[in-house]
Amino acid sequence: MLEIKNLHVKLADEDRVILKGLSLKVPKGEVHAIMGPNGSGKSTLAYVLAGRDGYEVTEGDIHWNGESILEMPPDERAAKGVFLAFQYPMEIPGVAGLTFLRTATNALRKKRGEPELTTPAFMKLVKEKGDKLNIDIEMLKRPVNVGFSGGEKKRSEILQMALLEPTLCVLDETDSGLDIDALRIVSDGVNALRSKDRAFLVITHYQRLLNHIVPDKVHVLADGKIQKSGGKELALELEKAGYAGFTGKAA
Repeated sequence: MLEIKNLHVKLADEDRVILKGLSLKVPKGEVHAIMGPNGSGKSTLAYVLAGRDGYEVTEGDIHWNGESILEMPPDERAAKGVFLAFQYPMEIPGVAGLTFLRTATNALRKKRGEPELTTPAFMKLVKEKGDKLNIDIEMLKRPVNVGFSGGEKKRSEILQMALLEPTLCVLDETDSGLDIDALRIVSDGVNALRSKDRAFLVITHYQRLLNHIVPDKVHVLADGKIQKSGGKELALELEKAGYAGFTGKAA
């Protein structure tokens, strides 16, 4: 279970507080959606979960499987099963996608005490996973995300998730920049990874993603706190009414 307790976060170089006592529980086997207006702290929450630099936790704690991860560097969190899919995946010129994926997969396996994959075993695995996401092996011979469309970038990132097999998947506005077909393909890839041993935290502005990745619960994040929680119908309410009731003004 992911358990966030009274989390307060500010930017490391500024006094501006972004998260102001956020508490949340996400059991394994469930998909929880975080929705909220711009500036509410959604991406900050994703970054803090992954251990990104630039954010200072001033109060509270984050537990994954009963263990605090706040003091862990990002690679240790990854070894514990934490994965972050970025809103805007980075381009890595000069590094082929296959090289990147194999290096990441074997580094994580080594850190977990598992045997590294041989080249033939990796190629078989990546082809099997890639076929499900409409990713041709030729696409992975290109530099990571360089010249990729929005849909290609997101499919490539979901492929990373499928290969690394995390147990806590944080998706930060993964629907950003996707057309209808790409959204369906990416959502199908996410849904294929749903299991009783894996928890998902899906961060989004819009209800349309949740038509494809149906959440067990929806939480409204505004002004640095969870303001309301409910079932999937809450997303439909937000689509109609917006966030004005939570922020005091239209977002």
